[in-house]
Amino acid sequence: MHKHKGSCLCGKVTFEVEGDFESFFLCHCNLCRKDTGSAHAANLFSSSAHLKWLSGENLVKTFDFQGSGHIKSFCTECGSALPNLQMGGKLLVVPAGSLDSEVSLRPNAHIFNSDKASWDHDLEHIHRFEGLPE
Repeated sequence: MHKHKGSCLCGKVTFEVEGDFESFFLCHCNLCRKDTGSAHAANLFSSSAHLKWLSGENLVKTFDFQGSGHIKSFCTECGSALPNLQMGGKLLVVPAGSLDSEVSLRPNAHIFNSDKASWDHDLEHIHRFEGLPE
């Protein structure tokens, strides 16, 4: 059984996830693109892992878009995406970027590929920089 630690950008919210992730999906649906401001959301899923807030739980807000089940938790101080429980607490969803520890699981699949952004293709062919370009 693995133990992962994570935090928000400002560091006021910290958490621990104990257990294993069953899936790792890159979701391209319109809602995930909107709430991440990016090409896709990168989320880990577990039906057995346990989430424990170590600090800042009072700063965590959970938003369920129009009661649709598209749920996002975030830090009210810095806006960083944070883990949340879905499906009546049966499913833990953890934004991969919120983890501070390494995850050995590689993404299983791109999902909702039909909603993919028009500019999200052939990205392996563009320039790469180790930091900001000059």
